Amino acid sequence: MKDPINKLTDEQYRITQEHGTELAFSGAYWDKKDPGNYFCVCCNTKVFSSDTKYDSGSGWPAFFQPVSDDVVELSKDNSLFMERTEAHCFKCKSHLGHVFPDGPKPTGLRYCINSASLNFVNTGDQ
Repeated sequence: MKDPINKLTDEQYRITQEHGTELAFSGAYWDKKDPGNYFCVCCNTKVFSSDTKYDSGSGWPAFFQPVSDDVVELSKDNSLFMERTEAHCFKCKSHLGHVFPDGPKPTGLRYCINSASLNFVNTGDQ
């Protein structure tokens, strides 16, 4: 079986492997409201659910928590002359986005995630 990393588009590779960011309001999922689950585009680990997705107004998909505590890893990101918290897939370490402390209850967190780092599977027809 081929390594999934070889199946990424140039944009997916830039974001997940080079810690890039897509432009606001440009990704496939920033305004998606369908019921379903979001998976890491690199290793297919389920990382977020539409049950925790909300409209943050930021132009990126926003979630207030991952599907479980062990699927998203956080680390310090001091790039761009500021300190942020970076979110990675725990399994494959791919860059997903960043986490900010301005989200809704119950967590107060905003997982600001790049659409290009995710695959969506609709559960509305099941």
